This record gives sequence, C-alpha cells and structure tokens, in this order.
Amino acid sequence: MSESPKPRVVCCIGDIHGFFTKLQNLWSNLENSIDPSEFQTATIIFLGDYCDRGPHTRQVIDFLIALPSRYPHQRHVFLSGNHDLAFAAFLHLLPPPPDGSEFSEGWKEFEASEEREGWFKGDGYEKMHLQGRRWSGTIKEKFNLVKGTEYQGSIYDGGPTFESYGVPHGSADLVKAVPDEHKKFLADLVWVHEEDNVFMNTDDGVKCCKLIAVHAGLEKGVDVNEQLKLLKARDTRVPKVQALSGRKNVWDIPQELSASPTIVVSGHHAKLHVEGYRLIIDEGGGFKDKPVATIVLPSMKIIRDTDVLAK
Repeated sequence: MSESPKPRVVCCIGDIHGFFTKLQNLWSNLENSIDPSEFQTATIIFLGDYCDRGPHTRQVIDFLIALPSRYPHQRHVFLSGNHDLAFAAFLHLLPPPPDGSEFSEGWKEFEASEEREGWFKGDGYEKMHLQGRRWSGTIKEKFNLVKGTEYQGSIYDGGPTFESYGVPHGSADLVKAVPDEHKKFLADLVWVHEEDNVFMNTDDGVKCCKLIAVHAGLEKGVDVNEQLKLLKARDTRVPKVQALSGRKNVWDIPQELSASPTIVVSGHHAKLHVEGYRLIIDEGGGFKDKPVATIVLPSMKIIRDTDVLAK
C-alpha cells in the first residue's frame, strides 16, 4: 500500500503591481510566520500582475528573478497576469499565433475602443498584440470612474512601469531599456499552473486536492479541458484571454470541477474572497493604501505585508 503524500506548504501570493516595499515586507512576514524547514521547501505561487500602478516594477522583477538562487529548495511558479501579458506584448515577447495569423487580426474586434484608449502607434506597433498597444497607449480620459483614481498613462496604468525603467510612458525606447533577464522572466510566465496533492484545511477536516492557479479564473460554460489546453499553449490568437482578464464570468469554479476537490486560486479581482475551494487573493488591487496578501495552504492562514508580527 503506497503512503499518502505528506502535506506541504503552498503559498499563493496576490497581485504586487510594482509595490516593491510591500513585496519585501510580505516576504519577510512569510519567512517569520512559517516554520523555517517548511518555508525553505515551500511551493510559492505568484498569481501575476507584477507591473503597473506602483512605482517599482523593475525592482519587483529583480526580486522575483533572484528567488530561485536565494531559496534553491523552494519551488517558484510565476503566473502571467493580464498586465504582465500586455507588458510582454509591448516588448514583442509573446509567442506568435499558432495558426500563422498576424496579431493585427485581433485588433478588429476591439477597434471601436482605439480612439478612446489611444492605442500605441509608435515603432513596432504593426506587429504588436492588441494588449501591448492598449498597455502603452495614452488614454483620453484622465479619471477612472470605476476605481475613483486617475489613469497613469494608459488604461492599464502602465506609466509607472515605463518610468521604473527610466523612459517616459509610451516610449518605444522601453524595448531597449528592459534588461534581457527581465525579458526572459516575462517571456517565460505561465498562463496556468496545475498541481496535485495540495492539502487544505476545511470544516470537514484536511482535504487532499488538485489545485489550478490562474490569474483571473476559469470561464463558466466553456469546456474546462479546452480552456486548460489554450492556457498551457499560451495561444495568442485570442486578443483578450478571459482566464487572465475576465471578471464575473470567471469568478466561480466551473461546475464540471465539482466531482473531486479542486482548488481554483486567482488574483486579479481586487478582492480577498475565500469560499469553499475558490480562493481569490488580491486584497491590494494595485491600490497604494491596500495590502498585498498571501494565503498559506494547508492552514488557510492569510498573511499580509502590513502584519506586525510579535517578536
């Protein structure tokens, strides 16, 4: 009879959005809250959106790139968020559409928004994925009524990312300013991560689960296997990837995953929402005055950058 797997620590870290000090403080709190031997061998899943809004995207990516050498016995998973996909798109790092089509084919569906969003038309735009053009564009409106904040350059609030690399928003010089190791990091981001034998404390005891980590979630009413296939392939024929950028349509766990315990963990939604096996860990939402949170499995403990730990 084979032994059942031993519960291991899995940390799922919400959207960082260029807030380097928050990331440093959160990491320190994780290190001080989790048993050292368990932390050193933990699986750390970053749920995406490393860039935009906050002022220090470059330092955030430097920190993330260094983790595997600083913590060689940990496992690090870096998901792509919709903001990271757009950043990578501007740098021409996305894989080409598998059917040989041009990225410009994907512009057509959304061209009614081009003028309002001020899509990028500088060097290299002709062969750019839609989201790269939107990310680096200059939005006409200056105030985001939904969030109650001013736009920072583009509809993605991409301005601070450009500035963290020393170039003005919308400048094609960003392609030269981003170091090669940062380009490799962005090019290698995965769109979905699946893992078996992840343990979770529930009201009915500790459950051994499958875990699916994806930035926004999985769509309702769309075959899950088809979604996972598209996400694993990073299929860039799709101009707007719902699993990375959807809202209500990706909030719940698809019904077909209810047959066995399946955790679906995401960031993206500017909410901290824990309901059954659906974990949405984005308390910060890129707002300066809100914390970046992590959920630790199996304990289900929430740890934030703002936690003041007893000495």
